[in-house]
Amino acid sequence: MSPNVRVKTLKIDGKDVSAREDQTILSVARENDIFIPTLCQMDGLTSVGACRLCLVEIKGSAKLQAACVTEVQEGMEVVTDSERLHSYRKMLIELLFVARNHICSVCVSNGHCELQSLAQRLGITHIHFPFRYPKLAVDLSHDRFGMDNNRCIRCGRCVRVCDEIEGAHTWDLMGRGDASQIVCDLNQPWGSSETCTSCGKCVHVCPTGALFEKGKSSSEMSKRQEFLPYLTLMRGDHNE
Repeated sequence: MSPNVRVKTLKIDGKDVSAREDQTILSVARENDIFIPTLCQMDGLTSVGACRLCLVEIKGSAKLQAACVTEVQEGMEVVTDSERLHSYRKMLIELLFVARNHICSVCVSNGHCELQSLAQRLGITHIHFPFRYPKLAVDLSHDRFGMDNNRCIRCGRCVRVCDEIEGAHTWDLMGRGDASQIVCDLNQPWGSSETCTSCGKCVHVCPTGALFEKGKSSSEMSKRQEFLPYLTLMRGDHNE
């Protein structure tokens, strides 16, 4: 730790913890084995607070704050687990399921899906909202990979890993709200991309079955993220 970095003390769920002043609530919680759910956040990539699952309560503020982008403050008192937060997170997960077509039994990432795992952990057994059943195109034009927007939760991990790590910026988000979609090279077929390096990083940071390797059938698409701890270490060394 740099000698110029100050240490902050705070409480998370009544537990006294210490942290560097540049740390977020989420990173401190993870260091202390305190669970806060996330889908868009991933160590080694810029945090953007897109999924809103990591919202926490902070004493003195009526507004919920995203733990992945909120830096710690001296004397801060944080609550990560309350009935309010639990209900809110369950609602968000349910809305993600109904917005697209997440049929786990026929998904290549069944058993390896972060959305599915969070739903199980939060005790979601059925959905209270009507399904929208969009009919979105599946892009199989790439030699090795496929893209199914029907299973995308628009977390932006693929966009960030391609831009920040690979430096290609092949992926981007097009449109607004529920109509938004991940697109390749200004909405061109993936197989015709002039920027894609075929590295596969986007596929292996995708939390669902939206990006996948061809040739995988139901439950066979496990994600390999071994490169991310190294990237996190290198980024930390660069910032010191």
